[in-house]
Amino acid sequence: MRSAIVVGATGLTGSSLIEQLCENDEYVSVIVISRRELQYKHPKLEVKIRNFDTLEEKDIEFAHELFCCLGTTIKKAGSREAFEKVDFEYPLAIASLAKKQGIPHMLVITAMGANEQSRFYYNRVKGKLEHALIELGLQRLSIIRPSLLVGQRDEFRFGEKAGEKLLKLAKPLLIGPLKRLRSIESTQVAKAMIVIGLHGKKQPVAIYPSQDLAKMDFPNVAQDEFTREELFNWQKFKGSDVSDAEHKVNREVIINRDKFKVEETVVDKEVTFNRHNEK
Repeated sequence: MRSAIVVGATGLTGSSLIEQLCENDEYVSVIVISRRELQYKHPKLEVKIRNFDTLEEKDIEFAHELFCCLGTTIKKAGSREAFEKVDFEYPLAIASLAKKQGIPHMLVITAMGANEQSRFYYNRVKGKLEHALIELGLQRLSIIRPSLLVGQRDEFRFGEKAGEKLLKLAKPLLIGPLKRLRSIESTQVAKAMIVIGLHGKKQPVAIYPSQDLAKMDFPNVAQDEFTREELFNWQKFKGSDVSDAEHKVNREVIINRDKFKVEETVVDKEVTFNRHNEK
């Protein structure tokens, strides 16, 4: 059973991520570090209100995954300096604290065009963040590079709305190598991040482009099927060594019929079976 920390939970992808984490049976604890309260509530969810400028090591507990969805725009931030604080300084500081706490896996959203040498300022900052995180030497770093995110935002962003409509019209033409330019639903990115957290590449640094994120889903787990004869084959569950009189040990066999799981505990008493409910 796993625990997760999420920063940037009030954004488009982050808000979907915490809901999906809370509904996922693999996770028993979801901790959000936020600058304000959330409307979403869940028994698994704990929200810590913190000032990101004064975060300390004690604010980042151990968790199996740290999901970083922090991001803003220059218009909303008010200046390039304020933008870099949210999109570069905060994620890097949080990653450093997570490393000290031994968190084994950090997943961070950057951008499809992240590149330190890009002629676009936004992509340069994202590229600089990726480089700094790689240099930090985390145990495991997964870099999420979505294309234009679409979904229901609390705020109106004219540029993104215009881009969303343009890409929607151009979608039939975006085939082959151009498929990577297609917009992607924020809910799908959130799901892909959980899939990566649970089943992703086990390597120090992995980069996931948007076209890969769009196809990700939880793997189908094959369920073992038992016939009635196999389920109540006591001799099979005991093992061949138990049938040998010379090596026979006293055992109490406990059958969990709900999960078809057999557990054996050695005890100092004779074997007895409760046949009261047998048919």
